[in-house]
Amino acid sequence: MAREDLESIVEEVMQELLHSNHTSSEVPIGVSARHCHLDKASLETLFGQGYELSEKAPLSQPGQFAANETVTIAGPKGSIAKVRILGPLRSSPQVEVSQTDAFKLGVKPPIRQSGQTKNSSPFTIIGPKGSLYLEEGLILAQAHIHMHPDDADRFQVRDGEVVEVAVNNPGRAVRFSKTVIRVSEKYQLEMHIDTDEANAGAIQTGQKGILTKGAPTYV
Repeated sequence: MAREDLESIVEEVMQELLHSNHTSSEVPIGVSARHCHLDKASLETLFGQGYELSEKAPLSQPGQFAANETVTIAGPKGSIAKVRILGPLRSSPQVEVSQTDAFKLGVKPPIRQSGQTKNSSPFTIIGPKGSLYLEEGLILAQAHIHMHPDDADRFQVRDGEVVEVAVNNPGRAVRFSKTVIRVSEKYQLEMHIDTDEANAGAIQTGQKGILTKGAPTYV
């Protein structure tokens, strides 16, 4: 076999391996705009006794949906109208915003995983039938990846592990170095970032990032 032919075969194999590695480490990205989660009591305070959410559109995660209903959220310096409620109802109310939203409201919410609202920012939710002041519950959502256990096995990661995800758009390469893995049989593979993070990297829903990991760390 000629040397040139051998080098050509080696190069072809290396390219196939490189492509294979990138494909196996790709994660689809969803851009998550500001939104509100409610429990039954807060829903009835805002919309009336016995009120039930109505579905506008399904979300990427199985069983979750964007509701037709919206609320206004308010802080010391301002308010934001038409904040979409996501269903189904949860055990406690929570609102996730971007840092830009936080500036407008005049609050300093911590970066947290969903559900970790202790000592987070106070705010007010306003609905058509009432309002609700909460001492805590407003957060900036930490970048995270929803995974089914099969995906976690494929990526060789565990629930709570922190990984890095790189997105290399032309002129806007960004790396999310503190992305938390969240594993459940109810989840479908997708990374979630907020609108500020998406704008920083010129990222749109449906794009893919490359997941890499070093020594495992957990939060």
